[in-house]
Amino acid sequence: MIRQENFTLPGAKGRPMLIDVTFDDAFKNAPLVIFAHGFKGFKDWGTHDLLARYFVQNGFRFLKFNFSHNGTTPANPHDFADLTAFADNTISIELEDLDTIIDFACSGASMPVADSVYLIGHSMGGGVSIIKTAEDPRIKKLVTMASISGFRSLWPQQIEQQWRLQSVFYFENKRTGQQMPIKSTLLDDLDAHPLRLDIIRQATKITRPWLIVHGDADPTIPVERSLLLHEANPVAEYIVQKGADHTFGGSHPFAGDTLPVQLKEFADTALSFLSK
Repeated sequence: MIRQENFTLPGAKGRPMLIDVTFDDAFKNAPLVIFAHGFKGFKDWGTHDLLARYFVQNGFRFLKFNFSHNGTTPANPHDFADLTAFADNTISIELEDLDTIIDFACSGASMPVADSVYLIGHSMGGGVSIIKTAEDPRIKKLVTMASISGFRSLWPQQIEQQWRLQSVFYFENKRTGQQMPIKSTLLDDLDAHPLRLDIIRQATKITRPWLIVHGDADPTIPVERSLLLHEANPVAEYIVQKGADHTFGGSHPFAGDTLPVQLKEFADTALSFLSK
């Protein structure tokens, strides 16, 4: 029977991270997939639960989590209720969070030890996952979906001067209408760690199997960005999925009980890659 267990861990600066692990109780030691959500995302967004169940039905465990500073809280896991935390987020914070998650998965403290950790990163979570894979030998395979190729590609370069002068910039959440603040400490983090946080540079260092998937109808991260990743690491498997948008047909909220066609196609591609 497919089950889901929930955990809470202290993330960066002590802020809590909600985690859920979906698994088949007949195969508790199945290989583990860790899923890293993107900017303005969260673990329970839209189709993520359906994706988790689909992977479990095909022989894996699936762990998804909220980055500690993604703006959600344990009391409000589906809403951006903590914009103070969101404003303080940096890439180094997300890398610290991901390290904590992998430590948890490999410790066996609250779940069977993961001998093999497979990582899937979406959008900004893809960029974080690329860096983490380059640094951490515990990750055996990487899948990136609609990944960014550089963190500064998420905003127009001309806003940075204003951002620094005002110490904060607001990114609109088109779904909720919220103006979501990010302090200029994120820029400071990028400036302070130019080599570590260079996604393309880190991509060249990945020697483990890597699957890059990007939709040719992605309006958020142009498909050309994925070509930069593949050029940096030509041995990675590279697939441009026809007709797929940034979320591969997913939306939030999502009323269906089966994966959208494009997301199922992505899942089948990733499952084939991870099962090799």
